[in-house]
Amino acid sequence: MSDPVLFEELPCENGMRLGVATLNAPQTLNSLSLAMCEQLAARLQTWAQDPAVAVVVLAGAGGKAFCAGGDLHGLYRSMRENAAREPLANDYAQSFFATEYRLDYDIHAYPKPVLCWGHGIVMGGGIGLMAGASHRVVSETSRLAMPEISIGLFPDVGGSWLLNRLPGRSGLFLALTGAQLNAGDALFAGLADYQIASADWPALLAELQAQPWTGNGDYTVAARGTNDGLLERALRARAPAEEAVPGPLRQHLMLINALCSGNDLAQICEEIATLRGHADPWLAKAADTLAAGAPGSARLAFALQQRARLMSLAEVFRLEYWAALMCASQGDFAEGIRALLIDKDRKPSWRPATLAQADEQWVQPFLQPPWGLDGGPLAGLENGKRAVG
Repeated sequence: MSDPVLFEELPCENGMRLGVATLNAPQTLNSLSLAMCEQLAARLQTWAQDPAVAVVVLAGAGGKAFCAGGDLHGLYRSMRENAAREPLANDYAQSFFATEYRLDYDIHAYPKPVLCWGHGIVMGGGIGLMAGASHRVVSETSRLAMPEISIGLFPDVGGSWLLNRLPGRSGLFLALTGAQLNAGDALFAGLADYQIASADWPALLAELQAQPWTGNGDYTVAARGTNDGLLERALRARAPAEEAVPGPLRQHLMLINALCSGNDLAQICEEIATLRGHADPWLAKAADTLAAGAPGSARLAFALQQRARLMSLAEVFRLEYWAALMCASQGDFAEGIRALLIDKDRKPSWRPATLAQADEQWVQPFLQPPWGLDGGPLAGLENGKRAVG
C-alpha cells in the first residue's frame, strides 16, 4: 500500500531545502483521510522547527486534483455505526474533524511560507488546506468549490470565516449553490494569489531550488519576510502578464449581490430559484444545486456565516467542529453521502424536507457547543496547544 502523503525535501543551491508534501490518493482525487491529516500535521510541525527548511509546498498527486474534499466513505461508515445518533458518540468523526481543523488552522498560523499548488479540483477539505497557505496558486485546470449543500453538510474547514470575506454577497451564494470557480474567479474572490500554467510547475520548483533562501539556524521574522519576498518574485515571474479573463462570479457579482441581499433566507432562496433555466449555464446549475440540496444545510450555512462575522478564526473552527458533529449525528449528512457515493441514486431524502421546517429553532442546537467557544477538543488553537482529555 502506498503512503497517503509523500514527503520529500528538495535541496537548494545554498544548502537550504524545500519541504514538499504531496497528497497521494489520486484514485479518490486526493480526498483527505484521517491518516493524511495526521501525517501532514506531524511533518509540518517538524519542518516548522527545522531552520534549513525555507518553504513548504503542498501539492496533489495524479494531475486531476489537489484535493477533492474529506474522507466521506470513512465518515459514512462511522455514522452508520453510531446507532445512538449522539454527536459525542462518533469517535471517528470527532477525531477526523478535530485533526483536520487543527491542521487547517496550523497552516493559517504557519511560521514559514506555504505554497499551495491548487491545480485541478480543489473542493471542501482541499479549500481548507489551501485557504491558510501564504501563497495560493491556481492553474488553467483549477476548479474550486464548497459543494457541501449536496451532501447534507455545510462549508466547514473555516468556510464560515472564509466565505464571509469574499466580495459582496458571493460567499453566501457559493455556500448555498456549491458553484464552481475557475482560476480567474478564484483570483477575483481572493481565494488564490497567482495563476501559473500547469506546464510551468516543474520549472517553478526548479527555480525555487535556486533561490538564496534565508535561515542559517535562526528563523526570525526578518528571515520570513525575506523568503516571502523571494517566493513572491518567483511566482510573479511565472504568472501571465495579462489579467485573467473574468469568470462567471465576477461577471454576475451585481446580480448575485441583489439576489442574496437582506437577512431573510427564504427570500434569498426564492430569488436564486429564479435563475433555473437561465441562459448562463453556471447560474442555472447553481440554482438547480440549491433546489436539490439539503434545506438543513442551507439554513446551517446561512446561520453560521451570520454568527461568524465577528468571530476569530479559532472561534469559528470551534463552532464548526460542533456543527459538524451535529451533522454527523442528525441524518442528512449520511443520507447525502449515500445518495451521491454509496447507492449513487442521487435521490436523497432530506430531513427536514423544506426550508420552512429547517427554521431558526431547528438550527439552534447546531450553534451551541456544550463547551462554549473557548473549550472542547480545539481549545488552545491560538497558542498552538492541544486540549487535554
